[in-house]
Amino acid sequence: MFGPALGLQVAGLQVALAAGAGSPTGYWLTESRDGVIELAPCGSAICGKIVGISRGPNEPMPVDVHGRSQCGLTIITDEVESSPGVWTGSVTDPRDGSTYGAKIWVDEDDRLHLRGYLGIPLFGQTQIWTRYTGHLSAECRFG
Repeated sequence: MFGPALGLQVAGLQVALAAGAGSPTGYWLTESRDGVIELAPCGSAICGKIVGISRGPNEPMPVDVHGRSQCGLTIITDEVESSPGVWTGSVTDPRDGSTYGAKIWVDEDDRLHLRGYLGIPLFGQTQIWTRYTGHLSAECRFG
């Protein structure tokens, strides 16, 4: 359902160690290890944007379905705490613009679980992301 684009791609500047275990805020390396997503408060919710994208030196910046750069693109929106330690909102696949329901939570090993689904969580797929503590460049590269 999410493929390489949500196993995603992201960018930024230097990354500091994110909030403590249990908190979904901070920088996350996607399951496919080709992107970094920053989860941060946006109003009374949590949102996530692409801040790092893995690509070769001569590869162009990937674009979304509307032709906009994926760097800085918000793909996780309106995540509100629906039960203790679980946030519910939505996630958008930048490749085709499809939007899915999304639940996120952080496990005891400080890994973020993102369950994207259509309709109800039972009909979904879960990715496991790890905290990212490396460096991000202004060109949306990481390493």
